[in-house]
Amino acid sequence: MAAAQKDDAVVSGAVKVGLAPMAGFTDMPFRILCGERGADFAVSEMISATALTRGDAKTADLAATDPREKPCALQIFGHDPATVAEAAAALAGSRPLAIEINMGCPVKKIVSSGDGSALMKDPDLAGKITEAASRAAHAAGLPLWVKIRAGWKKGEVTAPAFADALVSAGADRITVHGRTRDQMYAPSSDNGVIRAVKEKIGKRAEVFGNGDVDGPESAIRMIKETGCDGLLVGRAALGDPWIFGRIKAALAGEDTPPLPTKEERVSAAIRLLRDVCALYGEERGVRESRGRAARFIKGIKGSAAVRDRLNHAETEAEFKDILSRLI
Repeated sequence: MAAAQKDDAVVSGAVKVGLAPMAGFTDMPFRILCGERGADFAVSEMISATALTRGDAKTADLAATDPREKPCALQIFGHDPATVAEAAAALAGSRPLAIEINMGCPVKKIVSSGDGSALMKDPDLAGKITEAASRAAHAAGLPLWVKIRAGWKKGEVTAPAFADALVSAGADRITVHGRTRDQMYAPSSDNGVIRAVKEKIGKRAEVFGNGDVDGPESAIRMIKETGCDGLLVGRAALGDPWIFGRIKAALAGEDTPPLPTKEERVSAAIRLLRDVCALYGEERGVRESRGRAARFIKGIKGSAAVRDRLNHAETEAEFKDILSRLI
């Protein structure tokens, strides 16, 4: 592909492109895969501050990192300042890239407990949580990030004022998803909200954009339209970790790499299967790999029948053999 036209307003070594957190997907094996293919950093799946401080073993597993992966921020959620601060201090011991608080998750189970985007309805509490967590993170020499949405409901965009208060409380970076909580993941993310947050905060903290970045064009458009310091890629990276390399090349005004071949996609799915099984054990690993592999092989001739067979595979060897037949 021809080199993207160089644009000094877009091309900058300071622009970072990271992997956004997604429950059930952005575990260590997938983060490593994305880092190898161009992601500058990743954010872990959400970690419950309450469960972590109570010593829940499964929750602690979510915080596991690996020397092979690019820098990883650990994301926590909770609504009690003391508990969130305690969790931040505990996670700081593993020396992540940063501690991030999720105040943007729109899922009903999270919101109904007063966590995630529910905190956007209570700026005072959100500020107290940020202040307590920032003290814990900063004491360990780590930055404190906060993930937010445009607001609680459509027509009430509160992100600029909300983000401003969080920065005053100690946040070093605000990541903005350009939809309100009730919009979930549709319609399109609003870059205007991200721009408004950046204008409000100025240089007091970094602002990263999130939402609908699905390739070089949308990445460049987000940076041009918002002035954000960096961006995160979420759902578009599932099955396509090569997207980071394409975006980074475009931002640098370089030739964008070609789309992955069928062989590369299948090989990556097999590699991920192996690493997921190694991490979780064969039974869980095979179960976890069904949806992941389906995204890698989507659009390949014969993939529909293969997906059906994968859903009935019980061993790693059987799963691998089914995938290999696509090549």
